[in-house]
Amino acid sequence: MAVKTITAPGTNGKTEKQVLLKATEAEVPRAVFTIKEFCAAHRLSEAMYFKLRNVGLGPREMRAMRKVTISLEAASDWRRAREQAAQAVDDGVGRANLLRGERS
Repeated sequence: MAVKTITAPGTNGKTEKQVLLKATEAEVPRAVFTIKEFCAAHRLSEAMYFKLRNVGLGPREMRAMRKVTISLEAASDWRRAREQAAQAVDDGVGRANLLRGERS
């Protein structure tokens, strides 16, 4: 939090210092990731992100003009889906589908 000190006349006739607190950008809760931020947060290269997206395994994206963002909810859903897919492979469920190139 940024702190700014100003001096102002006090109630007792003396000058008093007042501290004003200013919200900074870091305090605003994150609502979305850019692709670059998503990749950094999930330890993916951007190339791997685009490979996953191109085969239909990327997170849901939001587009505003040319800006592409990924909501926190979409990131959470994507992680859950990737965990479930990995668990299915570990359990042997869906292994035949993976071998045939099908996605569940």
